[in-house]
Amino acid sequence: MVDMTPKHIIAVSANITNQNGETLLVKTHWRSDTWETPGGQVEEGEPLDKAVSREVLEETGIVISPVGITGVYYNATKHLLSVVFKAKYIRGDIKIQPEEIKEAEFIKLTEENIDYYITRPHMKSRTIDCMKATNTIPYETWEMNPYNLVSRLF
Repeated sequence: MVDMTPKHIIAVSANITNQNGETLLVKTHWRSDTWETPGGQVEEGEPLDKAVSREVLEETGIVISPVGITGVYYNATKHLLSVVFKAKYIRGDIKIQPEEIKEAEFIKLTEENIDYYITRPHMKSRTIDCMKATNTIPYETWEMNPYNLVSRLF
């Protein structure tokens, strides 16, 4: 019998700016041709807001607070759904995990200089969308039986 369970990967990333208006960007070993916002794959059963906070902390040592979702993107080739959050920098100094991240730093990112840092068009559009976002999409995590609102971003 063929397993008909959908096989999609869900990933999250966060556009994080510090008190100087600089954006946290990383370079990974497997995509070292571009900078990108930090993030990664959501674990089974993990709420998206918790996943993005965990991934950023694991990769960079930075503690964040997700504010809301600025975009949802789909890679049809890899069956990958990517959810982009806007997040606040809370605390921490950059401490990269060398097995995952090659470099990480806060960069004064603008639409005028973004091509210098982010070379992949799909990552560039996500980042620009987030930079321009004046509103975010609400996000909720619920537990059922009984119904319990775990978290809400809006």
